[in-house]
Amino acid sequence: MSKEDKQSSGLHDEAMEESVVNYEEASPSLIPEPAGQAGDPPPIDLEELQPSPDGLEPHGSPSGLPAASAAVADREQALELLAAEVESLRLQLEERNAHYMRIAADFDNFRKRNAREKEELEQHVKRHTLSELLPVIDSFERARSQIKPKTDGETVVHNNYQGVYKQLVECLKRIGVSPMRPKGQPFDPNYHDAVMREATDQHPEGTVLEELQQGYLLGDKVLRHAMVKVATAPEDGSATSAHDVPEETPE
Repeated sequence: MSKEDKQSSGLHDEAMEESVVNYEEASPSLIPEPAGQAGDPPPIDLEELQPSPDGLEPHGSPSGLPAASAAVADREQALELLAAEVESLRLQLEERNAHYMRIAADFDNFRKRNAREKEELEQHVKRHTLSELLPVIDSFERARSQIKPKTDGETVVHNNYQGVYKQLVECLKRIGVSPMRPKGQPFDPNYHDAVMREATDQHPEGTVLEELQQGYLLGDKVLRHAMVKVATAPEDGSATSAHDVPEETPE
């Protein structure tokens, strides 16, 4: 570089430095200050921080204490409403439970009553049907006691219908029908129907002397009362014992 060029370059640098200095002196406010290095904060007015006589915060804002009290009151009211709703639901639940228990009890009673009525109806139908068959049993009983077969043919016929009679009796036993055996037993009006009386001193008074018509039981229930002859106490001279009968003298 020539000597003239160095001189012109030096002059140019000096002119640039002067322009920068002049610019900083002319507009110092345009250069931002670093953070934290600004001027002092403005002074605080203590009068503004004092609460006002009417319960307001500085600059007329509402006080915090009444707002908190209002919030607490709102919460208490909400809790009271929830408690009332819970109590109402509890009462409704108890009412529903009581209603359910009544329905369950009514249904159980209905079920038991229905089963009892069904059983009574079955027993009634069974009793009525068996009562219609008992005269047939009576006919077989009379035939067996009265008919005495004399020939082989009569014996075959007799054995045949007696076989039918036995089959019928076995069927009745499976159903639960059983004959009464009242002879020699004390008279019981729950099972016996006294149609005849006989004065005698051979048996205690009230003893069943003879069964005139067979009685039957269906389980522990009376299907048909037995017709019986009952012993009564003899009147004076109306009955004689075996040792009072006079002996016959040979002629």
